Amino acid sequence: MRSTPVLAGTIALLTALPAQATVAPPGAELNLKVTGQSKPDRGAFLACPGGLGNHPHGEQACADLATARGDFEALPGDPHGCTKEYAPVTAVATGAWYGRPVRWSRTYANACVMDAATGPVFRFWR
Repeated sequence: MRSTPVLAGTIALLTALPAQATVAPPGAELNLKVTGQSKPDRGAFLACPGGLGNHPHGEQACADLATARGDFEALPGDPHGCTKEYAPVTAVATGAWYGRPVRWSRTYANACVMDAATGPVFRFWR
């Protein structure tokens, strides 16, 4: 049986293509930042699952974000008492949570109030 030039070219092209790679489901890649008057600005990179990046409490932060389904307003936090000192800090998160864009920021009365509300997610600022 003789192959036609078109069929032979198609077979050659298909065999030359790389095998289709399995695409992993998207995770979370977040740039976190805290600004305030009492300390220099600090930031951390967090990749979930697994808590990869340079976040000192990455696994815990990913677990809390998973519980909140990526909603920073729904974080379980770490409720504890704080002083009424007014030393505002602003927490900022940008990036993606499992394919959904993230652009979030909130200003807290002080770092303790931020820690109580966000738990380990912004605990790199201490």
